Amino acid sequence: MKENSSAHDRLAGIGKLMKMKPDTAAAFITLDQQVFKEGALSTKVKELIAIGAAHATRCPYCIEAHADRALKAGASNEEIAEAVFVGVSLNAGAAFAHSFFAMNRLKK
Repeated sequence: MKENSSAHDRLAGIGKLMKMKPDTAAAFITLDQQVFKEGALSTKVKELIAIGAAHATRCPYCIEAHADRALKAGASNEEIAEAVFVGVSLNAGAAFAHSFFAMNRLKK
């Protein structure tokens, strides 16, 4: 995947957004911190869920961030690989389910 900007440029862009809407940015950061706190699910499990979701939504930045955070939370390489395939499966499943729209247009 060819990136249009450097990591420095991307971070500068996020910084600009945060300065323009500090209350909204702070609310997002608070939400993220709250969601990933230990609770009924461990932080590690939440990060593994996020890896699968990030693959389903195809966000490379989220994939990297949540893989790093999962490792920090104690996830093994094998757990991360399985989480990746959960996301891949969900993405493939969604494409398969959407075949309904094309199939309903076929001539009888």
